Amino acid sequence: MDTVIEKIEQGEAVDRAEALHLLTRADLLTLGRLADGIRRRLHPEEVVTFVVDRNVNYTNVCESRCKFCAFYREEGAPDAYLLAEEAIYAKIAELVEHGGTQLLMQGGLHPHLGIEWFERLFREIKERFPQVQNHSLSPAEITQIATVSKLTIPETVRRLREAGLDSIPGGGAEILVDRVRKEISPKKIGWEGWAAVMGEAARQGMATTATMMFGSTEKPEDIAEHLFRVRELQAAGGSFTAFIPWTYQPGNTELGGGSATGVEYLKVLALSRIVLHNVPNIQASWVTQGGQMAQVALFFGANDLGGTMLEENVVAAAGCTFRMSLDEMVELIREAGFRPAQRTTLYKIIREF
Repeated sequence: MDTVIEKIEQGEAVDRAEALHLLTRADLLTLGRLADGIRRRLHPEEVVTFVVDRNVNYTNVCESRCKFCAFYREEGAPDAYLLAEEAIYAKIAELVEHGGTQLLMQGGLHPHLGIEWFERLFREIKERFPQVQNHSLSPAEITQIATVSKLTIPETVRRLREAGLDSIPGGGAEILVDRVRKEISPKKIGWEGWAAVMGEAARQGMATTATMMFGSTEKPEDIAEHLFRVRELQAAGGSFTAFIPWTYQPGNTELGGGSATGVEYLKVLALSRIVLHNVPNIQASWVTQGGQMAQVALFFGANDLGGTMLEENVVAAAGCTFRMSLDEMVELIREAGFRPAQRTTLYKIIREF
């Protein structure tokens, strides 16, 4: 352990075996100290950022039927929906009224929505709201659009980009190990399918993020493998601006079971900062952990608190309903001893508080 600690403190990259050793053998405070040291080296200005955004879930109809998801509905279910385009525009207008700059539009894998629907919608969004970054869809959704439209992934990404999709969030990563994916989301694309979309987006000049959902059925070695696959994708030309680990929420899901503890969350967050030396930002998930744990996360490697999320429905469907206003976000960061700053999706500072 002393050898691994010395290696990290000297700024050297850890390997898979060392990362797994840290996750399973290091105590919480040691991991936190190491991750905090890296964060302070990368972000010495003591600023903690956030974005004002809205998550518009355009449909809950989904063919994937992931066992960990409480949000999806089968087509024809009484509470299945597809938002009307004008309803989507109204939600974005409200976001702009609140000073928001990021639209996070995600939904289920709808069996009938082809690329023309998204092209029309994205062009209209760009026309009406040019100041908003359209940070939408996920690799699984883009793959579904390609399948429904009988297009290749490169062609689908190109057409969505030209229609107004600005960047792609890293949703649907779960654990980037197919053994785990077959257990919790057997109908969703495998890890290489997720990586293929993200790689194509980077080749076409689009920014992306990466996520990890843990605490379901994965093992520690799967968490380590996920982190190294993200690191290797980034090294191969990826465009990940941030990494966001968050915990599985079992409420109302088919998978059920428990979730990761706060200690486990902080250890995985810290390990993310240690392993992902080539990803500039680590985001704390106040949406699943709450505000106080998010404050603690700022001392375990995180330098960003994600979005204020004017609206969020997917995690809420599992019974996790933390909420955060802009003023609450600013105060939360101040109370932790940092300088709050509102940013864009691409981490450009808009204003400091």
